[in-house]
Amino acid sequence: MSKIGLGTYALAWSIGVPGFMPEKPMSLMEFLDMAHALGADCVQIGDNLPLHDLSDAELQAAYKHASALGLEIELGIRGLTIERVEQYLGLCELFNAQLLRVVIDAPEYEPAIKEVIHLVEQLIPSLENAGVQLGIENHDRFSAKEFLHIIQSVDSPWVGICMDSVNSLGCGEGFFEVVDQLLPHTINLHVKDYQIRRKGHNMGFDVLGTVAGQGMLPIPWLLDQVQSHGICRSAILELWPPPEDTIQETVEKEQMWVEESMKYLKSLVSQ
Repeated sequence: MSKIGLGTYALAWSIGVPGFMPEKPMSLMEFLDMAHALGADCVQIGDNLPLHDLSDAELQAAYKHASALGLEIELGIRGLTIERVEQYLGLCELFNAQLLRVVIDAPEYEPAIKEVIHLVEQLIPSLENAGVQLGIENHDRFSAKEFLHIIQSVDSPWVGICMDSVNSLGCGEGFFEVVDQLLPHTINLHVKDYQIRRKGHNMGFDVLGTVAGQGMLPIPWLLDQVQSHGICRSAILELWPPPEDTIQETVEKEQMWVEESMKYLKSLVSQ
């Protein structure tokens, strides 16, 4: 795996978080331009910049622009339903995308594991016909063992794991526990560095994002391990910058973090 990519969740504050919208939210075109300027090989356009809200003309223009910049495209959705996946497989065809990342849950939608397996099994013919792999992202509700059960039950080369380096802290699992179970099935990697700091009063901890390479995530080791399995398409930068006093200050910090993080990741690949 030599592809380093930029995800829209690396620029979540710039694009706009509900309740914290910048005066001029980053557009899809601006996102593509930044990715190109920072040397990204690919981009992952996630559900925080939803493509299904764009017109056909806007979609065509975005694809042409990404192609002109030499950027490969991956897509991302939230909410594992037949309808949403089929909708985005059509968009994958338009953007010549070969990976669709999915977060299973959506607001007021939390399917049980048996239902998830059934849904994915129904989708396999469509995925194969489209030539698109479905990367199921480890998120807060299910454990790594449960995600592994989903992948092993489905047992298809068209379905794998999008491994996020921090999400599973939300269900009480540490990084190495998740890697041990999910790495062999990882077809897409979210590089999201972090630190865990004890609160000043000693009663608990804070989990905070950092610039890539400045936190607790062993990124060189992780990239080597992913490479050894030979099935991961790309490593996508995501970030969790803590907010500043104003949204403008937060956006400026986030974009500085993106620049520093991409420079670091590109340096690892060049080595």
